[in-house]
Amino acid sequence: MIVTKRWLEDFIDISKIDINDICKKLNSIGLEVDSLEKIRIPSGVVIGYVESKEKHPDADKLSVCQVNIGNEVTQIVCGAKNVAAGQYVPVATVGCVLGTDFKIKKAKLRGLESNGMICSSTEIGLPKLNDGILELDDSIGELIIGKELNEYRLINDDIIDIELTANRGDCLSIHGVARELSVCYGVTLCEQEKNLEYNDIGIGQLLEIESDSTISSSLIYKAGDFTELKVPILYKLRVATINLYKDCDLENILSYATHATGVTMYAYAKVDCDTLNDLSVLHIKKSKDGFDEVYGKEKLSTISIKNEAINKDDTTYILEASYNNPEELSKNVFDKKIKTGDVYYKTSRGSEPNIESGMEYFTTLISKFGAKLYRGYEVFTEDKERLSIDVSIKRVSSIVGKTFTKVKIEKILSGLGFTVKDGGSGVLSVQVPLFRHDIKNIADITEEIVRIVGIDNIESNPLQIEEVNRLNETSNKITKKNKIRAKAIENGFFETLSYVFTSKETLEKYNLETVNEKLDVLNPIVNELNTLRTTMLTNLIEACSNNFKQGFKKVAFFEIGTVFDTQRNESQKISFIFSGDSEYESFTNNGKPANIEFFGFAKKVANAIGRFDLEPMNEINNLLIHPYQNANIIVDNKKIGFISKLHPNVANDYDLPDTFIAEIDFEKIKNNLIKANEYSKFQASKRDLSLIVPKDISYSRIRNVINSIEDATIQQFNLVDTYSDEKLGDKESLTIRFVLQSFDKTLEEDHINATMNTILEKLNLALGIGIR
Repeated sequence: MIVTKRWLEDFIDISKIDINDICKKLNSIGLEVDSLEKIRIPSGVVIGYVESKEKHPDADKLSVCQVNIGNEVTQIVCGAKNVAAGQYVPVATVGCVLGTDFKIKKAKLRGLESNGMICSSTEIGLPKLNDGILELDDSIGELIIGKELNEYRLINDDIIDIELTANRGDCLSIHGVARELSVCYGVTLCEQEKNLEYNDIGIGQLLEIESDSTISSSLIYKAGDFTELKVPILYKLRVATINLYKDCDLENILSYATHATGVTMYAYAKVDCDTLNDLSVLHIKKSKDGFDEVYGKEKLSTISIKNEAINKDDTTYILEASYNNPEELSKNVFDKKIKTGDVYYKTSRGSEPNIESGMEYFTTLISKFGAKLYRGYEVFTEDKERLSIDVSIKRVSSIVGKTFTKVKIEKILSGLGFTVKDGGSGVLSVQVPLFRHDIKNIADITEEIVRIVGIDNIESNPLQIEEVNRLNETSNKITKKNKIRAKAIENGFFETLSYVFTSKETLEKYNLETVNEKLDVLNPIVNELNTLRTTMLTNLIEACSNNFKQGFKKVAFFEIGTVFDTQRNESQKISFIFSGDSEYESFTNNGKPANIEFFGFAKKVANAIGRFDLEPMNEINNLLIHPYQNANIIVDNKKIGFISKLHPNVANDYDLPDTFIAEIDFEKIKNNLIKANEYSKFQASKRDLSLIVPKDISYSRIRNVINSIEDATIQQFNLVDTYSDEKLGDKESLTIRFVLQSFDKTLEEDHINATMNTILEKLNLALGIGIR
């Protein structure tokens, strides 16, 4: 962002402040000064007046000029095409030094004496405007013949290049930077002149605008006759300073007003508009991509995105001031990947939303420079709700480490354009101005206060370290995950990490759930990974198969990861797989280890995730599960997953030996702290109870009945044996071993028998079963 000191002085009185102090202040408030250039016209360059011009008798491209330089009228031979009698021009007099080894001397050009040089803008250190000489006017100050140009402060300026961060679009204007400096120096912004020159025609006799109700842009339209528009030299030099100068007065003054106010300005030629009985018609429509577009006979612009070149062949123009929310605009551009123009740089970072002030500034300028405005205007704006933040003075002081008064905070924020109201109890209700779209919360407000106060003016305080409770849901999940990882690895499993993608064909082949087609992956990486996984087991089975192909005889994996349901909702699962030998070959197994079996696998899983119970699966919903060796995993009477032998057909598909799988809901695995409990010092007694049980009664029902008995001496019980034969018919024998122990005394036989009788009575009453 380029600003100049004199241009800033149009908005704020900083004429008595040194430029180096201004740069230091800008740096301190976060507007980093990238460079400073001081333009000083060399001594000896004066204002001259061309009294006459004649063609050189011996050179077609040279002119002989009689130039009044104040103390004399001198002859200067000039080669510029645009020199003419009646012009005020910069003249480098004899003895003037314009640069290294460039000193003006008396000379003869094609035989005629020349005393000095009529200069172009670049020859005296100003930006380039043309290939000829610089014609002066009174926009730089009163033109006094013979007065040195280095005494004209408006063109002997200081140019500051500010490196702005992307969030500070509010400072992409002279007015925006002046607003920041006004708070720093406690200087009020200058009131801008409002003086318009109208012709006798109203805008309704020239222009009609048809707008869709769906447009999101804020717009103001006016119209003007630019036949006599002539932009003074000072304004052209300033536009050239910001590298936007063009050979068109209208384009230059549009660029000038946009850079000065921050409001995006544009103009449409009347001849480009659609016409209806000599009435110009503009159509504002919403495009299929969601952008506002302006049409005349054809598309003229995409508002805030791209403007077409201005038609220079007309004298009547329709003027437009516009604003779009930068966050919504840039997001839509990113999503649609459309091509943008130069205007998008400013609008995507945040142009000035107060488009009325921008239009007033612009129309005042062009009225002063010869344009005539049509009376009236067309407006398409809506009141936009401003973000309101409650700011606790105590909280701000706590964040910064310095105590601020309410008056101090209110003064700073008000100066920056915030609306501040006292909410009582040490809280200020702060409304964020629309041009500060980067302000979202109290931390952002605090940063604004620190910027203006200055970080160097805040005393450092000793660092206070307070121990706080850092345990939360996230840390608990990480601890739980790491604990399970460690235990799984202790039990011979290796952790894997596979893609969240898998083959849809594989899932369908084994009757596994698949993500709804409308929510599925649109552009898969490869055909083999064309859907989101609903289980990790297919990936683990494939990993096992690949390892066996490499010659391994024992493979055990686990993975903790995300799976998706049919509606693409995420959940965390932990999956296990164990295939082949139960252990590595060793001396103890004579080099012939047995294959892994169901309960051996279940024990390893239990060692990893914690104790659980098993119950037969009543319903098998996929083809991975073995029809006879399977079980639901139960914790606290709730199903949290399943365990099963891999179906032989699937094992054959992947050339796998005996393989066992398990998948558990990670969120439902307990993560309780292990607490030490009191233990009895008295001897424990063990008793076996063999029961005759109908085969349709599951062990879980027996377990629930025993658990319901309120007897503190029953410390533990486990199923240790099952037996059936033809004599038992549709019944079987279950042997349950009980561990009985008291905390008060050694149990006597009568007490033990009484407890065992109680157990039998409860089982007989609840399930109708008794001893063998």
